[in-house]
Amino acid sequence: MKVGIPSEIFPNELRVAATPKTVKRLQKQGFEVYIQHNAGIKANFSDKAFEEAGAKIVATAADIYGNSDIVLKVKEPAMEEVDLMKEGLVMLSYLWPAQNQPLLQKLADKKVNAIAMDAIPRISRAQKMDVLSSMANIAGYRAVIEGAFHFGRFLNGQITAAGKVEPAKVLVIGAGVAGLAAIGAANSLGAIVRAFDTRKEVAEQIESMGAEFLTVEINEDGATASGYSKEMSPEFIAAEMALFKAQAAEVDIIITTAQIPGRPAPKLVLADHVAVMKPGSVIVDLAASSGGNCELTQNGEVYTTDNGVTIIGKLNQLPSQASQLYGNNLCHLLDDMGKAEKWKIDMEDAVVSRAMVTYNGKINWPPAPLPVSPAKPKAAEIAVEDPKVVAARKNKKEATSMFIKLGVIGVLLFAMGQFAPGEFMQHFTVFVLAVFIGWQVIWNVSHSLHTPLMAVTNAISGIIIVGGLLQTKDDLSNSLVMTILASAAILVASINIVGGFVVTHRMLKMFKK
Repeated sequence: MKVGIPSEIFPNELRVAATPKTVKRLQKQGFEVYIQHNAGIKANFSDKAFEEAGAKIVATAADIYGNSDIVLKVKEPAMEEVDLMKEGLVMLSYLWPAQNQPLLQKLADKKVNAIAMDAIPRISRAQKMDVLSSMANIAGYRAVIEGAFHFGRFLNGQITAAGKVEPAKVLVIGAGVAGLAAIGAANSLGAIVRAFDTRKEVAEQIESMGAEFLTVEINEDGATASGYSKEMSPEFIAAEMALFKAQAAEVDIIITTAQIPGRPAPKLVLADHVAVMKPGSVIVDLAASSGGNCELTQNGEVYTTDNGVTIIGKLNQLPSQASQLYGNNLCHLLDDMGKAEKWKIDMEDAVVSRAMVTYNGKINWPPAPLPVSPAKPKAAEIAVEDPKVVAARKNKKEATSMFIKLGVIGVLLFAMGQFAPGEFMQHFTVFVLAVFIGWQVIWNVSHSLHTPLMAVTNAISGIIIVGGLLQTKDDLSNSLVMTILASAAILVASINIVGGFVVTHRMLKMFKK
């Protein structure tokens, strides 16, 4: 089977649907690979690099669309490109089917079997094919880099001979893939990061990335079964706007990532929010192509407002990296479809059937809803025992277990005492008690202090203390020297245990902010 990769005709599209690395992978899958002349030049991949990887270079898009069995693209095809396609062609590309009904109709009329890569369902099995996540990851990272460049100051705080530099404050609105990537990048550069999302479930993800989770005092969750956020109530939106305005006056960089598939991006940063921002502040709007989250965003442009706020409506796509990840996503999907040897369009497959927007001359959009697992009951609905009751039961259980262990030891010692010599029993009793005390000293140490050094020294010191106490008894057989030595041993062992705890606590404090 032949796989063709045409040049992208839109001037602002720098990516290509294959790289020399993915060309080699396509060949391992059994495909012959054809690439249009200079298709990868904008992404810094030369024709020579593709030829060395084993691809064949063809002159025109007509050669690709007319002779290939499968075509891999990035942007949705223009109408004139559809005219070049042969009947039965399989095309994998961004299509945005909800917004491009005329294009779907034209593809169906040409009997092109079109797979919308942006319509891959967000299920666990399809994560490796999820181009939206791959590209969002790049966008989130790049948003921080662009924002830092236009901000013109350090993101991390510094203390230098010339003076102190305060760390920049970054607000990320939306904690999807792009938002989490932005949080991670900003945090790694030393900024103070805050993040907001209507979905309460992402709070732990935000905090695990080192950011502060912002929320409003309204108990409403924006999570949906699809993984995207839903539209919130007017009361929630009003509280949200008030929060954003307060944050806008304080932070230095705002990165917005909120988009709703098939609909204009919600307006989250209003003109009066921008008006209260400090001169030199930056807004990076990742939703610029769908209308923008900021009222003042201009798609494809970077400009500065009258009060000195830079609003970024375009990003460098990092075309080389983006092409590699996109190409990997395409290869994963071709793997699932059987490669060249067992190629099959399986409309019973949950991924293929929902992404195949035109099939055998018919439009297959919108797809049937994807079945989801029943929602788990919320924490508030689950009966939770009183922690005090749980703790009391645990303590009672531990105490009972301890008494049983002591009882067993006592019975064994009594039974042994009936037959063993008295001198042996005295030493054996000392040994058992010393081991027991030493074990207790280790067992009751906090887990944060459980280093091998603490465990071993506490055990030895516990045994020494017990032995010393037994040697200080008021007995005529004991000499004054023996009593003095035993007392010294007890003192030194006690200092060792107490000193170990003190030093370890001080060491732990060194790693706390």
